[in-house]
Amino acid sequence: MSSPRALSALAFATLLLIALMMGANHVAARLAFNHGTNVATAVVFRSLTTALVVALILLATRVPWAIRREHRGPLLAIGLLIGTQGLCLYSSVARLPVALALLAFNTYPLWTALWDALLYRRKPERAVLLAMPVILAGLAMALDVFGAASGLGAQGQWRQIGLGVGFALTAAAVFGLALVLTQHRTVGLDGRVRTVCNLALAGLVALISSRFQGGLQFPADATGWAGLVALTFLYGTAFTILFTVLPRLGVAGNSAIMNVEPVFALVLAWLILGQSIAPIQVVGALVVVATVMVLGLRKG
Repeated sequence: MSSPRALSALAFATLLLIALMMGANHVAARLAFNHGTNVATAVVFRSLTTALVVALILLATRVPWAIRREHRGPLLAIGLLIGTQGLCLYSSVARLPVALALLAFNTYPLWTALWDALLYRRKPERAVLLAMPVILAGLAMALDVFGAASGLGAQGQWRQIGLGVGFALTAAAVFGLALVLTQHRTVGLDGRVRTVCNLALAGLVALISSRFQGGLQFPADATGWAGLVALTFLYGTAFTILFTVLPRLGVAGNSAIMNVEPVFALVLAWLILGQSIAPIQVVGALVVVATVMVLGLRKG
């Protein structure tokens, strides 16, 4: 396999912009959650709105919508997984500092390798095996798993972060499975059509799940509405750029740069939400981000 193409300045800036918008989307989500919105409502709004926008773009550009029979089952499964991932990740964001939730989710490359090995008997690459302990060590520092930075001790710290970490890791595991199924079971399916289907199904999953969360819950005030509108706009815009602009810029193989998202989220959450973490946690965060980026940028 050839190595990734060198990035132009425009492509590099576009990747960073997407990472910034994705990080800001999660900060906006936490703002909405703090002001009365529930997780299902946020996922419904962002997914269905983005699906509609991308679908209109595809209709305007006359992209064929034909879906072969062998793709229908996998496409349904992937859509359900993406919906579950969105619900779990936002549930983590609602309970943890935003950057920490995203860092725990950033373990998805490890889950992807695991699912690939389990389902398709593909041995993990040596680079992935070497990265695993580094990512886990960095994550342990970032999450302050022993409660040293917080002063709570291990038991107190896990009582505080356990559920949020569980949601984030579940989101990572589910997303990793979705990536593996996408790679092996949707060959030949237009990625743009797949994206619309995935987002529409994700919105449907969230809509159904809202019935078990007391229904859709809208923001209680203007600040909450600003958060809900912002997360929908940011997510939708980032996704639209990702699937309409980036292919023309030739960034295949370089998308790992977008894994700086937790760093942007860390800064934005500090500025907007007043969230902060200890210096040792920042070091752990940088270890995770750097390692995941190295994994993504390695030569094929």
